[in-house]
Amino acid sequence: MAKTVAEIVVDTLEKAGAQRIYGIPGDTINHFTDAVSRSALRWVHVRHEEAGAFAAGGEAYLTGELAVCAGTCGPGSLHFVNGIYESHRNGAPVLLIASEVDRPEKGFNFPQDVDQKKIYEQHSVFCGHISHPAQARRIVTLAAQAALTKGGVAVVIVSGDMFQETDKDEADWRVHRPRPMARPNDEELGELAALVDEAKRVTIYAGIGAREARDQIVALCRKVKAPMVHTTRAKEWLEPGNPFNVGVNGILGNRAGVNALEKADLVISVGCDFAYTQFYPDRKIVQIDIDPTHLGRRAPIHLGLVGDARTTLEALLPKVAEKSDEKHLNRHLKEWEEDLKGYDTEGDEPDPGLIHPQFVANMLNDKAASDAIFISDVGTPMVWMLRHLQANGSRRFLNSLLHGTMANAMPQAIGAKLAYPDRQVIAMCGDGGLSMLMGDLLTLVQEEVPVKLLVFHNSSLGFVEMEQRVEGLVDHYTTLKNPEFSRVAEACGITGLSVDKADNLASAMDAWLSTPGPALLDVKVNRMELVMPPKVKVGQVASTAMFGVKAVLDGRVKEVVSLVRSNFLK
Repeated sequence: MAKTVAEIVVDTLEKAGAQRIYGIPGDTINHFTDAVSRSALRWVHVRHEEAGAFAAGGEAYLTGELAVCAGTCGPGSLHFVNGIYESHRNGAPVLLIASEVDRPEKGFNFPQDVDQKKIYEQHSVFCGHISHPAQARRIVTLAAQAALTKGGVAVVIVSGDMFQETDKDEADWRVHRPRPMARPNDEELGELAALVDEAKRVTIYAGIGAREARDQIVALCRKVKAPMVHTTRAKEWLEPGNPFNVGVNGILGNRAGVNALEKADLVISVGCDFAYTQFYPDRKIVQIDIDPTHLGRRAPIHLGLVGDARTTLEALLPKVAEKSDEKHLNRHLKEWEEDLKGYDTEGDEPDPGLIHPQFVANMLNDKAASDAIFISDVGTPMVWMLRHLQANGSRRFLNSLLHGTMANAMPQAIGAKLAYPDRQVIAMCGDGGLSMLMGDLLTLVQEEVPVKLLVFHNSSLGFVEMEQRVEGLVDHYTTLKNPEFSRVAEACGITGLSVDKADNLASAMDAWLSTPGPALLDVKVNRMELVMPPKVKVGQVASTAMFGVKAVLDGRVKEVVSLVRSNFLK
């Protein structure tokens, strides 16, 4: 019996493991949504397609399984672009059904006619048209397979009238998910082993590409007495219970992480594609990556090897000699211990009338569930997550580190909570990020998604403001005139709480976390908090002082006093 293209597409998505489709129904996908309604797939009705793409991406990133979003022709599908780009950058297996106007109207400047292929092929691992009913299962299968095996977004473009076409659908197209192993050849491994044996101070720099090689990294660190520095994205996998961990490199990092790389005479970069060249040391670097095009693209390297992290390190371990000198390792372990104490001290709150964001983050770390899922907006909430929330092997972390987009936290949390209904999902929102897609607070209510939203309410684009001040500029256009977010939440049908004094935070956070449905905690945090890199350069201090001079001349004396009080007298 013949099936419609809509039915074939839906059935193929189900067989590929998808469970939910995020989007807004309408014209060119009405026959598709009708088929969805007769399937086991859940349609999640968002208020903005960008939020739908973020939600699908959050689900796909955290589960590693296929998540789907679908949009109508023209503006409906275009609204997905930013959220789709986020998933393409972080490797989440998302499939987008992007519809177009009916075929007889293509090419005649018909209302809402957009060439979806030109839009999406630049940020997808697969982008294909269903141009004949017999292609429906084949195209969707290949798209799902590409998303799942390459790690990224696949786009299937369908004209609205195509969904009504029929086909016998007799070919057995199915998704395959192989997991090959790869490592350098013996000669290359011998060259690496010789470099390790010659080096006096070895440091391992591990990224998210090494997330399945934690045990092998620990074993190598133990054998050659090496500290391990990790990228921010690798935090949840490589930090927990790792006796050789010394933290993170980069502007969001810590002193021990930066120094462990700078003081080494050999750095082994494993599954690491950290983008900021200025934070790589001028040392001998060996890079191991599964993708040969990644070798040497961030910093000059001495040796580049292709292989997956786990297999490569397993093959390397027997070839290196054990070292006995622990001075390099112990030096940076001690620095890491001091860095952690510093994070705790930053979270102290001596003034009950002033709430520092670090105080909020430390309290959240203590009160959140041991297996909580944390998702942060880009900007200062991301900093507080990475510096103050502890990874323990069960907690999960997601933020927009590669795409750096605003407004990701709340919608990504929707996808996370739907995928893990029995786990605590907490979105750490900036006031700018939340207000950008605030309409999807209604999605939490309509779809009954009990996400917990924590708003760092500083009435500013805080990270941008910090960037301007550190450059010695008077900050411009960063002020936000916000509503009382707790009252907005209440108007949407969400439990809302608000705190503006440190003494009231603990009880409010307990009530917020224990609320059975969606809940929002609006915390008025100190606007003048500076987010400083692990090593503060003289020029940065001078620039901040220059802001003070300029602000005084601009009649903003109170802000200068507040900046000093908040960061140097607390």
